[in-house]
Amino acid sequence: MKLIKIIFLLTLLTSNFSFGQNFVTLSGRVNDTDTNELLIGVNIIINDGETGTTTNEYGFYSISLKKDTYKVEISYLGYNTIIKEVDLNSNTVLNFQLTESTEELEEILITSKSDKLDIKSAQMSVNNLSVKTIKQIPVVLGESDVVRSVLLLPGVTNAGDASSGFNVRGGAVDQNLILLDEATIYNSSHLFGLFSVFNPDAIKDIKLFKGGIPARYGGRVSSVLEIFQKEGNNKELKANGGIGFVASRLLLEGPISKERSSFLVGARSSYAHLFLPLLDIDNSASFYDLNAKLNYRINENNNFYISGYFGRDFFTINDAFQNIYGNALLNLRWNHIYGSKLFSNLSLIYSDFYYGLELDFVGFRWNSGITNLNFKYDFKNYLKDNLQINFGLHNTYYVFNPGKIEPNSPESGILVDQLVKKYANETALYVGLDQDITSNLNLQYGVRASNFIRLGQDEIYVYENNEPVIFNPNTLTYQEANPIDTVFQKRSKPIKTFFNFEPRVAASYSLNENSSVKASYTRLAQYLHLISNTSSPTPLDVWTPSGSFIKPQILDHYAMGYFMNFNDDNYSIEVETYYKNLKNRIDYIDGANLIANDAIERVVLTGRGRSYGLEFLLRKNKGDFQGWVSYTLSKSEQQTPGRTHISEDGTTYTETGINLGNWYNTPYDKPHDISVYGNYELNEKWSFSGNFAYQTGRPANYPIGQFDFQGVTAPVFGLRNQQRLPAYHRLDISATLTPKKNRNRRWQAQWVFSIYNIYNRQNAVSVNFRQNEDTGLNEAVKTAIFGIVPAITYNFKF
Repeated sequence: MKLIKIIFLLTLLTSNFSFGQNFVTLSGRVNDTDTNELLIGVNIIINDGETGTTTNEYGFYSISLKKDTYKVEISYLGYNTIIKEVDLNSNTVLNFQLTESTEELEEILITSKSDKLDIKSAQMSVNNLSVKTIKQIPVVLGESDVVRSVLLLPGVTNAGDASSGFNVRGGAVDQNLILLDEATIYNSSHLFGLFSVFNPDAIKDIKLFKGGIPARYGGRVSSVLEIFQKEGNNKELKANGGIGFVASRLLLEGPISKERSSFLVGARSSYAHLFLPLLDIDNSASFYDLNAKLNYRINENNNFYISGYFGRDFFTINDAFQNIYGNALLNLRWNHIYGSKLFSNLSLIYSDFYYGLELDFVGFRWNSGITNLNFKYDFKNYLKDNLQINFGLHNTYYVFNPGKIEPNSPESGILVDQLVKKYANETALYVGLDQDITSNLNLQYGVRASNFIRLGQDEIYVYENNEPVIFNPNTLTYQEANPIDTVFQKRSKPIKTFFNFEPRVAASYSLNENSSVKASYTRLAQYLHLISNTSSPTPLDVWTPSGSFIKPQILDHYAMGYFMNFNDDNYSIEVETYYKNLKNRIDYIDGANLIANDAIERVVLTGRGRSYGLEFLLRKNKGDFQGWVSYTLSKSEQQTPGRTHISEDGTTYTETGINLGNWYNTPYDKPHDISVYGNYELNEKWSFSGNFAYQTGRPANYPIGQFDFQGVTAPVFGLRNQQRLPAYHRLDISATLTPKKNRNRRWQAQWVFSIYNIYNRQNAVSVNFRQNEDTGLNEAVKTAIFGIVPAITYNFKF
């Protein structure tokens, strides 16, 4: 805390007294003219690229300049560019309002400068997707989807159709930090992976960090997916939505006090389950989610926000099996500007993931989940035109509920049983700097210091030799150890404390105005682990904190790349190579039982991981036809060696580990990944989109033999993850019709016709083996989720 106070005082002093009397500050905010929505990442360019800056997550910018007259250009993709001459003799606050462009020539003007700033910045391994692009990408059942769109980017894959989450550069699903308005999302899927929880109508900005992650982010070792919701239109009441095959959505936004405060309320719900009884189908699956936001501008220097999200999924089988799960988020935020250079954001965040299960035929109800309360205080000081500093304090308190079972009726014979709850607290201080060393060399560097405390709990198991997993040298198998004692420890007394120093550095060297080379090194620590032995996590999977037997994951991530704009910025190329070295990655012993396990340490082994690869991305940025081609060549492996023991007679022996201690493929290893996306604007009425995806089949375990024992045939499996599913590929297309008669009306409509998997590829989710009843021979049976899926969606706004 002392470090934060010192930095805060120093930055206040430098804001007011540094750089001499010849320097003054130009600052302000940039809004959308029609909605007053604050715009993120707007380029503020001084004197044709002499220097510049961009707006932050809350539309604020600041730049220090010598007293003089300047030509200031404000540009943002999809908006008309503003060029204004500014006479700077003293600190000046200048707010801008941008108008959406409607003519292609204006769009060409906009993009010409924005890409050049990205070339110069040391920030690498980052992809932005506009909401417009996400809505153009064809997806299953016609529902626009953030996560499905992210899968078309290089280095990003998942386990296949109807699988939840995503994998980045060979990392696991639990290694992604997913933030919605700064609040953590622990499960990002609806209907077990068919859709994500993000309503595209409510989204303003999406950014995926695959590497070079700034110091302000922490807690995960693979990626950060940062999503911001809209603030709401504070000028007039607006509505938009859509009606699809399986779900519909509606978003309302408008002023509370005109141009001072606004609200946003969005709702989305599926309704296919309402028609299932008509077909004599007792099973059903449905979801709904709600997005809400209020913002109030107190004055030019103070803004207050309240944002929230609530979503639930429901799955039933014959009314005898009921499953409910979902997220709940609430964030209170206060933005304050100290002077003209120091911007601050104070957030108090509540996040909860709940999983509930009810079995009437057994007579019990089950619930589990994870809850956290997060305090964040972030600062950004625009010290000079070539130097910015970010710093802040984050603290998160966690409550882990592994599960509680209770009777669901008076007739049930089930007794109440609560698995031991776990508690933890994570604190982090960070400092990050963005500095132009020369006109060609930009550096971003900093450090994050994180401290994780596993707090006391009601029951703690004690094991002989402190080993919860024991190895049987006779059978060469791992077994769960039996506790020799159980102790109680007060919540105020830590069970285990971890501290990690996480440096970050990135550099960019501009070869010329249109190309640069970049490199980065990032160290990250992750203290939470998702307990799951499936390739695609399910809601039943639970999170557990690091402690006495499970250490935090530590990652060292190295990346290099070449970036170029060419043909008058019509095209861009990104080529990156990376290497990731991971410590303390957990895996599970054979036959591990993970469900309702009160002592997960008895089935866990610790190893290490590595992944490396080459990514290529070619984009066409302007014109009637836009899109990209991406290719990733990669490898993701894990090693879990055995421990060395000294027996009673003094001899030593080493355990077998997993796969005899050799490297083996992780479940998310996909050496080849190709994605192609394109959108063609035929005219004002019609546009067409398509995407093609190809991925190497994910690793799997097939029987390599069988044996008979007392009339029972049992399969024999070889080493872990040595086989693969068939390759995954599909082609999707869509056509969008915007009737001309709606263009000058308040009510505007749009029809989207899409076909998912147009050539009906039966992509395998799993391959199971069985004995054919007729022939008696063994056969492989492939399970596929989707074939060809046509869909129609009607979108509207007024």
